[in-house]
Amino acid sequence: MVLYGCETWSLTLWEERRLRVFENRALRKVFGPKKGEVTGEWRKLHNEELKDLYSLPSIVRVVKSRRMRWAGYVARMREDRGVHMVLVGKPEGKSLLGRPRRRWEDNIKMYLEEVGGGRGDWMELAQDRDRWRALVVTVRDFRVP
Repeated sequence: MVLYGCETWSLTLWEERRLRVFENRALRKVFGPKKGEVTGEWRKLHNEELKDLYSLPSIVRVVKSRRMRWAGYVARMREDRGVHMVLVGKPEGKSLLGRPRRRWEDNIKMYLEEVGGGRGDWMELAQDRDRWRALVVTVRDFRVP
């Protein structure tokens, strides 16, 4: 329910942080408090302890991998499909003043750079399903120190 439609999200850093907070709050409910060895008092689990207990990828990593998977699907679509045209189309008219907002496609490029997936055209890269699938798994399982 939380991840419904996450393939189309363009997360900001603030929204990523809020997702992590939500995930940690839910994990604390699931795993419950921990009894301290020295004091014997009950306390909340720290974030690092939650990471050790929960071995699956974080919610942000899942969002990123689903977005990558969907990007590959759209990149392989026929060019006359509406979704494909929206993804690769260029809007007409004047652009707004200031720094351009980060686009959905920019996120895909960032993820590829993050895992060393190449600096070439990601649309061409997505045509090779096996290689793209491996990149999606790498994005999901990528661990930041």
